[in-house]
Amino acid sequence: MPTLTREIARFVVQLRAETLPPEVVAKARSCLVNALGMAVNGFDTPYAPVARKAALALDGEIAHGATLLGDGRRSTIGAACLANAALFHGRAQEDTSGAAHFGTILIPMLLAMIEARAYPLARLLPALVAGYEAGGLLEQAFAGRTTPAGFRSSATYGAVAAAAAAGALMELDEATLAAALANAVSFTGGVLQSFADGTDEWRYQVGIVARNGLAAAELAAAGSVSAPHAVEGRAGLARSFAGVEAPAGLAASLGRDWAILRVTFKPFPVCAFNQTPVTGALALREGLAGRPLAAVRVRMNPYETGYAGMDATGPFSSISGTLMSIPFCIATTLVHGAPSTRQMTTYDDAAVNALVERIALVTDPGVPVLSAVLEADTLDGETLIHEQRMTPADYAFDRATLRELLGRIGSEQGLPRSLFERIEAVVDALPHGAIADVVGLFSEIEGRRRAA
Repeated sequence: MPTLTREIARFVVQLRAETLPPEVVAKARSCLVNALGMAVNGFDTPYAPVARKAALALDGEIAHGATLLGDGRRSTIGAACLANAALFHGRAQEDTSGAAHFGTILIPMLLAMIEARAYPLARLLPALVAGYEAGGLLEQAFAGRTTPAGFRSSATYGAVAAAAAAGALMELDEATLAAALANAVSFTGGVLQSFADGTDEWRYQVGIVARNGLAAAELAAAGSVSAPHAVEGRAGLARSFAGVEAPAGLAASLGRDWAILRVTFKPFPVCAFNQTPVTGALALREGLAGRPLAAVRVRMNPYETGYAGMDATGPFSSISGTLMSIPFCIATTLVHGAPSTRQMTTYDDAAVNALVERIALVTDPGVPVLSAVLEADTLDGETLIHEQRMTPADYAFDRATLRELLGRIGSEQGLPRSLFERIEAVVDALPHGAIADVVGLFSEIEGRRRAA
């Protein structure tokens, strides 16, 4: 009986651009558009410079390596993974697969590999799909157990996703790719405590995960001997991280229930679990029409309220803390409207902080995931209740919605709409074009910054 890594590998090696369902290809293109758009919109975030400095200290400059986007210097593929993933993750408006952000791992890695090794662009979309499917399969199966245990899904399942994507790009055979996936399981990990403490490790986790996934694939290609039962074995991923047996027939859904079609996008620069509370708070704000509040109660599913940092009430000193905090996100929305990065980095707003103290987070198993019930008591004695029910389909934006979202944020950043039109044109031209077309998108912004 084939092992789970072997079944996933068998699925991955059979992926071809010409046989992928049209809706899967379209969603992969949307994931690329969102990732590239949010990366150029994230140039002013401080995390990529830190990651670039560390990456260059680790690996140095290489004349014909992969470009460190936002800088222009070149280094190893691993260095580009570390540096560029922090840029793609900078605004925290990356795509989301369950509780994982695979796009910030896969896309910087694949682009760096293609640039440094001249892999054909025709392999990009199938390799990207391979990563979303391999990581999404395991995330959906086990995140309900691993997230409450304190493991971050991006790190717990991202290395497997990255190994699958790298292996697909490298055109590894089935046995070698299975070994790469097994290696990735051994290199997996990553906890949620940085969200509780409001610190920045999570910004860099995704780059480290990409490096680990790449190393897993390279070791397999070099001939590593790797555990065939890495997922379902007695000391494998399922039991060790999730504390459960791997479900029988787990891989049977591959190619039928496409994980990439469940990928969602973020309209606001806050945690994925805070998108719905903010959406509900905007509706509640309109109903309040400026009336002062005595108290607000927010009812949400325990899977979300139990996530690290979601119940934080301050004092806040970093956006890593504010974007996670349900009370802060709701308070700033009720006071100012749709949150911006400026508002999310304003920590001394007296009106917001006073309201945070009057917002109670209530764990309610009766509220579905991705939903929220907001109950607002006004000072004049009225209680307004707004129930915001959402599903992943509500955040699976079509291209027009993505275009408007990216363009609006770009306007706030002083970027022209033509830049986002170019991003779409580059993505839609795939597999035609050149990797230089992608790198050139960032070079243009580098030039604008230097001239400013």
